[in-house]
Amino acid sequence: MNDHRISKNGSTGGLTRRQFGTAAASVALSAGALAAFGRAPAFAQGTALKVGVLLPRSGLLAQAGQACQRGAEIAPAILGELGYKVEILSADTESNVDVARSRAEKLINDGANVIVGAFDSGQTAAAAQVCEQRGVPLVMNIAAADRLTEQGYKTVFRNFPTSTMLVSNGLALMKDLFAVSGVTPKTAVFLHANDTFGMANKQAMDALFPKLDMPFGIVDSISYDPKAQDLAVEVAKAKATGAELAIVTTRANDAIMLVREMVKQRWEPKGIVSPGSPGLYDEQFYKVLGKYADYAITNLPWYDPKAELTKRVEAAFKKQYPNDRFEGYAFNVAFTLEAILVAADAFKRAGTAEPATLLEALRQTNLKDKMMVGPAITFDEKGQNTQLVSACLQNRNLRPTVVLPKDSAEMDPVFPMPGWGKRA
Repeated sequence: MNDHRISKNGSTGGLTRRQFGTAAASVALSAGALAAFGRAPAFAQGTALKVGVLLPRSGLLAQAGQACQRGAEIAPAILGELGYKVEILSADTESNVDVARSRAEKLINDGANVIVGAFDSGQTAAAAQVCEQRGVPLVMNIAAADRLTEQGYKTVFRNFPTSTMLVSNGLALMKDLFAVSGVTPKTAVFLHANDTFGMANKQAMDALFPKLDMPFGIVDSISYDPKAQDLAVEVAKAKATGAELAIVTTRANDAIMLVREMVKQRWEPKGIVSPGSPGLYDEQFYKVLGKYADYAITNLPWYDPKAELTKRVEAAFKKQYPNDRFEGYAFNVAFTLEAILVAADAFKRAGTAEPATLLEALRQTNLKDKMMVGPAITFDEKGQNTQLVSACLQNRNLRPTVVLPKDSAEMDPVFPMPGWGKRA
């Protein structure tokens, strides 16, 4: 058998030990020469980056997790066309923090070079602890709690706004909305989930609101359990305040419950506005609520419809999911695919998945060819992309539509929103 193993007599399939050593040195020299001339090392050329994608595909957050998963499923082909080679290893957190921790461990044990995830801040925090302990990079797709990049971790990278960024950008866009519409509410009530994300937004709201010279006052903050069967009590309490504006931090399921109860109780504030939470623009929100889904507003980062990557992603999505609307999944798909792209780009530049080298390449990220609106993706010393910007999206004709800033607007905003009984 001629397998080039060194035999007892010192030969190696026809090569002497000295010849074998000379050949090996020659190969090493050639590889070094290639690297010196700026060509990708052999590892990067022939090996895929193994990306462990950690998402809540079942349980309370299943709808969002499954939407994110679609971004992961179409990523290998799209990134392959761009010269990146990735292999996806998927795991379901079951919308549970403890499961997220154990599945992150398993993904790493199964060979994942980098973890992407995990949509929910609490589950992402659990994964971050594992990645920091194991020295494996974590690139967050969606998770906003400020503390995720404030703990001094060296392995976390977030191409997503913090809660402080979301609330700050969201409140600023509210001022723009009032200026354009000529209508300014005097009072608001803040309704928010009591999970990790909701409480982080509440803390950001409490810290930022007094500093931003908003034209309205917040008369009450009302928290609720997103696992509740209904929100009748919370909506009744909010209605009783007489607030002219409903500011909300939601997920898809509780956003649906919230609006259903508002219609039932005939509470008609001038608007429903979210400073950066999911739910109001998710496909399930449109499917379940129909006309009652329209006119809700979310201020958050959004994809650039003119970007080359957006066109590729939209075409791939429509091909793979012909019965689903891209717009209803785009936010979750885009941030998940961009997180995988960030990891793949670092791997391509590093030429290896060796953790220390890959981490250093991630720190040097400067990714201009991307999907979301805003400048190139870069990370500060904490691993946070601080350059993300928000747009004002209003649900119009059952689709998320950019209405501000004016230069990017597809339609003019409608504010106040029509009453529940005045919708076609």
